[in-house]
Amino acid sequence: MTRADVAAGVSVAGLMLPEAVAYAGIAGLPPGQAILSGIAGCLAYAAVGRSRFAIVSPTSSSAAMLAAALAAMPLATAARATVAVLVIAATGLLFLVAAALRLGGLTGFIARPVLRGFAFGLAITIILRQLPAVTGISVPGGNLADLVAGLGVRIALWNWWSVGSGVVALVLILALRRRRGIPAAFLVLGAGIAAARLLDLPAHGVKVIGPIALEIGRPVVSGLDWVQVGHLAQVVPPLVLILFAESWGTMRSLALRHGDAIAPDRELAAIGVANIAAAAVQGMPVGAGFSAGAASEAAGATSRWTAVLAALTLAALALVARPWIAQLPEAVLAAVVVAALTHALDPKPLLRLWRIDRDQIVALAAMAGVLALGVLNGMLVAIALSVVALIQRLATPTLITLGRLDGGHDYVDILRHPDAEVPPGVLIVRPAEPLFFANAERILAEVEVRAAAAHVRAIVFSLEESADLDSTALDCLDEFDQRLGKEGRRLQLARVRDVVRDLFAEAGLTSLVKRSSYSVDDAVVALGGMHDPGA
Repeated sequence: MTRADVAAGVSVAGLMLPEAVAYAGIAGLPPGQAILSGIAGCLAYAAVGRSRFAIVSPTSSSAAMLAAALAAMPLATAARATVAVLVIAATGLLFLVAAALRLGGLTGFIARPVLRGFAFGLAITIILRQLPAVTGISVPGGNLADLVAGLGVRIALWNWWSVGSGVVALVLILALRRRRGIPAAFLVLGAGIAAARLLDLPAHGVKVIGPIALEIGRPVVSGLDWVQVGHLAQVVPPLVLILFAESWGTMRSLALRHGDAIAPDRELAAIGVANIAAAAVQGMPVGAGFSAGAASEAAGATSRWTAVLAALTLAALALVARPWIAQLPEAVLAAVVVAALTHALDPKPLLRLWRIDRDQIVALAAMAGVLALGVLNGMLVAIALSVVALIQRLATPTLITLGRLDGGHDYVDILRHPDAEVPPGVLIVRPAEPLFFANAERILAEVEVRAAAAHVRAIVFSLEESADLDSTALDCLDEFDQRLGKEGRRLQLARVRDVVRDLFAEAGLTSLVKRSSYSVDDAVVALGGMHDPGA
């Protein structure tokens, strides 16, 4: 534990408090439940997880999902907390099952540009959703477009005392944050409480948090029938997905930025344990929220002690300072959240994709998807686009023609190296992607076209990119060899791995086994197209 962890923990606690109050309001639950969830979630994650920046506490997306589930069920007030506990416990168990099945490997389908676009879009989403608290008015509608439009048409109803409080708080926290080691969020929250009392802001219509109760009530399950239980079972998988999308997107984005290593299966288990801990204190669903993670990064966290200290500080605030916290303006809370996310609005990672002309469309799709469709659907759309882009690249690979460089053993792309020597009467080609069912026929047909145009007697086909072959690629290669034989051309395979040689033998293609070489140079020598200068 370092001084930076202490300062970061105190600073992050100053953000966790307003977020807990805000997200409890979204879910329609008492603020105390969100605070207890943040304490339990952080401590549980710190014991199991590996990200030094992750702050596992209630998130806006999971709060909205829980609110929708509770709203669809006519429940008494006392039963709502119990139903929430059942949902959270089931969510934690499903995370643990996914970790036991090692499903974390599926995160490999989330490309880094997707994560960068996701993080940028999520930061904008959370910032925009703080605007009603800053302006002091409520806006109906669930999507961002309705939110922005509603704020615009109701501008005459804005409370300018509330707006002024939020703006001043934002300016102060950004100014204080320039001095590393100062818990800026914590100090601004204190200043907000003092301003509310000295200027009597509630008398000017500025909304404050109000009293906060910290208690773990007795579960009440009366009135819950099997139909409602079935409805809850339908809510859990989407909740797991949305927590996973937001948590992994947050942890992986921050890890990539600092070169940290995290294991997806372990993180699945850590989030599962954190949610079970949240259920034990009758709280709310928890995940690694982006705003708290960004605040932890900005405050200079160096280890998971930051999460532990944040949880302990939050507990101390909730126990000791509740009378003062009750007078905290909501606009100041929103300003703390916005300030934590300004660090995530750096466009450099996205601009770099445009500069190198790679994956910029996928990154923009991830950002636009989050903004237009929400966290879960936006992430799913972006992942689908990245998989489609991968399939398209694999299905239509570049076919490279090779030549010998400087009379040595190296064979290179003749388009990039015009001085490379091509053996007379021999065509040497290599697909830039593995040979598999979606591209085998297309690639081999293109090789035939090039061979006919070049009037060559022999072809060297490199399988350098193919660690293995599926049955379709195997059949296509056999048919390709037979067609070449009928045309009076000879096929020699290069860079053939032992696994592929074994496959040829098992399929009865002994002729291909005999015409398989470990290098391109060996294949050319086998055809008699060139002699090895070292032989």
